Formats: sequence, structure tokens, C-alpha cells
Amino acid sequence: MNVEFINPFLSSMLNVMSTMAQMELVPEKPRLKKNEVAMGDVSGLIGMVSAQTKGSLSITFEGKLALATMKKMVGEGPDEVNEEITDLVGEITNMVTGGAKRMLSEKGFEFDMATPMVVSGINHTIHHKADGPIIIIPLNSEFGKAFIEFSFDK
Repeated sequence: MNVEFINPFLSSMLNVMSTMAQMELVPEKPRLKKNEVAMGDVSGLIGMVSAQTKGSLSITFEGKLALATMKKMVGEGPDEVNEEITDLVGEITNMVTGGAKRMLSEKGFEFDMATPMVVSGINHTIHHKADGPIIIIPLNSEFGKAFIEFSFDK
């Protein structure tokens, strides 16, 4: 997988969480993901297509991090993952992808993006829209973990 694709999404995720929720996320080492089971409780998934490739990105939050993010961004929030939280994760997925799309455009990669789809629940699955390997990067925070995944056609 081309690191030119990964870095803008990672950078955009860190930026969105820092500016919108005043949270610092610390990325761990990227690794290959071997299955479709999500590592957290609520995931935003967005498909992307360009002249060069097609693929998808997902951002998964542990429930406690999603709840803390809502409270930091809005000043209040629910005590459990509900429709407000799934909407928030969809919006964060949109913001991250939009930021990455701008950075990729500057490098000559133009992407069309679908509307994010949000899935939640214990052991939910994420079906990426590409045939390539799935790369996952865990992100640590004081409030829990998030996971950003990418898969692009080879």
C-alpha cells in the first residue's frame, strides 16, 4: 500500500481530534489486519474512488472514547453509544476524509467519496471496498483507543 495515501488520513485524523475535541491521539505502529471484525464499538466507513485506485477508510472508536469525544466537542453527551454518537462518528469520518482529500489533491490524487456509513455494536464487521490488504493503525488517548483502517486496490 502506498504510504502517500496513508499519511494524509492519519494526519487529518490527528488534526480533527486535536482541533475539534482537544484530544491528542498517539499513533502506534501500522500493521496488517487479518479479518473484518472491528476493534472497537462504533465505526465510520467511507468508500473512495480515483482514476488510480479505489478503496475505503474506516475509523473505529471504543465506546468510552466516542462518548468522551462528544462531551469534549459539545459540552455534554449520552452515557452510552446511541444515535447521537453514531452520527458524531459519521461526521468525524467525513471531516477526516475531507482533510485527507485536500492533501491528496495537492499531490495530484483526486478522489470521489461516498457518504459515510456507520456501524456499531460489539464485534461488528467492516467490509472494505477494495481487494488490497487492510492496514490498521491503533491510536491511543487518555480516554480509550481509536483505530484507523485503510484498504486500496493494489
